[in-house]
Amino acid sequence: MHLKEKLHKGQVLQNVKFHDISAEGMGIGRTSDNIVVFAESVVPGDIANVKIVKIKGSYVIAQSVEIIQASPYRTQPFCRHFGYCGGCKWQHLSYDAQLSFKKKFIHDALTRIGNLNIPDIQEPLKSPQITEYRNKLEFAFSNNRWIEPELFSKENKTQLPALGFHISGHYDKVLDIQQCHLQNDISNQIRNFIREYAVQNNIPFFDIKNRTGILRTLIIRNTSLNQWMVILGVYEIDDRVFLLLDAVYRQFPFIHSLLYAHLFSLNDSIHNGKIYLHKGNDYIVEQLGHLRFKISATSFFQTNSLQTYHLYNKVKELAQLTQKEHVYDLYCGTGTIGLFLAHQAAKVTGIEYLPAAIEDAKENARLNNIQNIEFFSGNIENILTDQFVNAQGKPDVVIADPPRAGMHKNVLHQIRKIAPKRIIYVSCSPPSQARDISFLSDMYEVKHIQPVDMFPHTTHIENIVLLSKIQET
Repeated sequence: MHLKEKLHKGQVLQNVKFHDISAEGMGIGRTSDNIVVFAESVVPGDIANVKIVKIKGSYVIAQSVEIIQASPYRTQPFCRHFGYCGGCKWQHLSYDAQLSFKKKFIHDALTRIGNLNIPDIQEPLKSPQITEYRNKLEFAFSNNRWIEPELFSKENKTQLPALGFHISGHYDKVLDIQQCHLQNDISNQIRNFIREYAVQNNIPFFDIKNRTGILRTLIIRNTSLNQWMVILGVYEIDDRVFLLLDAVYRQFPFIHSLLYAHLFSLNDSIHNGKIYLHKGNDYIVEQLGHLRFKISATSFFQTNSLQTYHLYNKVKELAQLTQKEHVYDLYCGTGTIGLFLAHQAAKVTGIEYLPAAIEDAKENARLNNIQNIEFFSGNIENILTDQFVNAQGKPDVVIADPPRAGMHKNVLHQIRKIAPKRIIYVSCSPPSQARDISFLSDMYEVKHIQPVDMFPHTTHIENIVLLSKIQET
């Protein structure tokens, strides 16, 4: 019998035993009559009653109603917004358990998707901080606050403004955030001050559906050197914007970079707007080891600075450089990995598709007086040609840190032709990493696998794989 013939939406399934967790963070369990259940808010080891939300062909998606028996992995979430915000889906799972399941994700990806023979996976590198670890948060303004169901009543149906995060899957719904534990508490102070000032001075929050209002987004960045950047995104510009910015600077005079962005397009990304400096510098500075990096409003930088240092050190260790090697840094972004390795290499060649990122990379090379590195901008699959390799010289070592989709097939073909001695593949997506490594597996052997936890309390994991060229016999 088809599941839809025996079950219905809203039905409560009793005493479901959960034994695993999906890469998206949902608990996986089975009922007593062997129906597969994916459910939010449960962890492996829980026994729970769950309410069906959707019925698929061979399984159901459900929401926890009651925990009958709590798993030993379960812990108390520390954020009052847990369950609604969606930013830290694993707060209810102990940190050691999070790392264990992330390691399992990597193993499953490499062996099942990649069909690879692999050595033992190293224990994931724990994040030095598991709260307040982010150096960047992006918030949205809305004139219509989303209210948690348990707080919803006829009395509070009045339209209220919000400054916080979009509800997962609902672009037009924003949850007002009073305290976020992902960034230093100064971020909360700045955000809450801006909300209160705007409400008191009748500065309209953005109406997402009707596309009216002034205040649209807020980005707050900070560095380990305690430098702060605040970027206020506005749909319209008038005198009230400047009065608000002046008030922010008076309240928080330590802000190094105070900017505003005119966001007039459909997309609210600051990359699509025009950015103006209001006070201070148009950048902040981060330090990793002996290097300093300028970070502008649109610069990409890993969002967990302390753990980034450990990640780069691991890449440096695996690269085994002796100041004689030529290194290709593919998908180099703002050049941070290549710059971090440059003093141990003879030459570094970085390639990145975003021109703005390459300009940041060149500026950071000048800032650190690094002269044995050269950067090229454009689609990597178009740049990394035979002519390019002949002109620049073949690499001994290739570092690749591609986006989630992985490496373009043309890039993989060119890597096979170049045949470097070692490849260090850094990835935020174990499935695409496994697929790409599988394509190289007849030429390269997986020698070392090191997960690095950049995002505690989420399902995301960074993974470093060292590939060594198989010696011809």
